[in-house]
Amino acid sequence: MLDPKKLEEIAKQIQSNMPAGLKNMGEEAEKRIRTVLQAQLGKLDVVTREEFDVQTKVLLRTREKLNEMETRLAQLEQQLADGRSEQE
Repeated sequence: MLDPKKLEEIAKQIQSNMPAGLKNMGEEAEKRIRTVLQAQLGKLDVVTREEFDVQTKVLLRTREKLNEMETRLAQLEQQLADGRSEQE
């Protein structure tokens, strides 16, 4: 879901900006910050980069198919129009 490395980086940044007295709590504070971040970020309606990339590929392929179908439809419509004009 969320990249643990990024969460760890954010937690460390928050910890490094804490006053000296709080920094002494060190690892415990970092664990708590990480837990809170994971809980809060877990509430967000987000997708992973991998899921996003997969959906992007699906969308591109769908767009390609739509373009092919539009081209084919135009050809068929032209053939139909040509056939009607020949009959007249």
